[in-house]
Amino acid sequence: MATDVSVVIVGESGTGKELVAGEIHARSARAGHKLVKVNCAAIPDALLESELFGHERGAFTDAKDTRVGKFEAAAGGGLFFDEIGELSTVTQAKLLRVLQEGEFERLGSNETRSTDVRIIAATNKDLEASIREGSFREDLYYRLSVVKLELPPLRERRTDIPLLAQHFLDKFATLYEKDVVGFTESVMRVFLNHSWPGNIRELKNAVERAVIFCDARYVSENDLPQQYEQVSDTLDERMGNLHDSVNREMILRALQRCNGVKSEAAALLRMHRKTLYNKMKRLGINS
Repeated sequence: MATDVSVVIVGESGTGKELVAGEIHARSARAGHKLVKVNCAAIPDALLESELFGHERGAFTDAKDTRVGKFEAAAGGGLFFDEIGELSTVTQAKLLRVLQEGEFERLGSNETRSTDVRIIAATNKDLEASIREGSFREDLYYRLSVVKLELPPLRERRTDIPLLAQHFLDKFATLYEKDVVGFTESVMRVFLNHSWPGNIRELKNAVERAVIFCDARYVSENDLPQQYEQVSDTLDERMGNLHDSVNREMILRALQRCNGVKSEAAALLRMHRKTLYNKMKRLGINS
C-alpha cells in the first residue's frame, strides 16, 4: 500500500540510492507531481536556505529577482535530499522546523507559506554515529527515518551482477546502436571477482565503456578497462564455483518466473534451449 511517510535511504556511494528514491516516488500517490532533488553536498551552506525556501527581490545583495525555493517547486510532490548527512546543524534546525510545522518564509519576506511535500533523504554516512558525535540532530533523524532502507554494496550481492550488467548492456547497445548482445564467460568471471568499490555506478560505467569499444556480439576482456583484468590462476577455482552459483541462481529465477517452461526461461536468459538444458544438467538442476 502506498504511504506518504518520510524515508531515509542509506548506502555507499554508487549503490543506487537516487534510483530507489525515484522508484519510491513513482509508486506513491504523489507520482503525478515532481520529485525535486537537493544535493546537500554541492550547495554551499550560505546559499542553501535560499535554495530551499526561496527569496524575495532585494533580500540580499545579489537577489535581483524573486525566486521560488525547492519546497514551493515540489508542492504536491516530493523533495529528495541527497547526502543529507552533509547539512550543517544550523540548516538542520531550519529544516526540522518546516517538517514539524509545515510552514516556512522566503528570505526577505514575513509571509508564512504552507508546504505539502514528501521527504525522501539519502546518505552514505552512519547518521547514528553522527548523532553521537553531535554533527546530526537526533530529532531530525527520527523525523526523517520513519522508514529506513539500507542498500548493501554490490560486493555483497554478487548474484545481481549478471542481471545488472545485462540491463546496462541492453541500454547502451541501444543508445550507441551497437549489435552487442552479451558477455563472454571470462568477462563475467572478471565482473564476479571484482570488488566494485564504486558499486552499481562503477559497473554501469564499465559496461558503457565496453559497449563503446566492442566490435563483436559479445563483450570480451579486450573491451574492458585495464583495471578489470582476468583473475589470477590461484583464484580460478574459487571464481569458477562462484560463477556456477550465480548461473544456478539466474536459471532458477528464470524457471520460477516462467512457471518451469524451459523454452521460455531460455529465451528470458538469452540462450539456446540446448545450452540451458546442458547448464541445468551440469549444475544439477531438476525441473
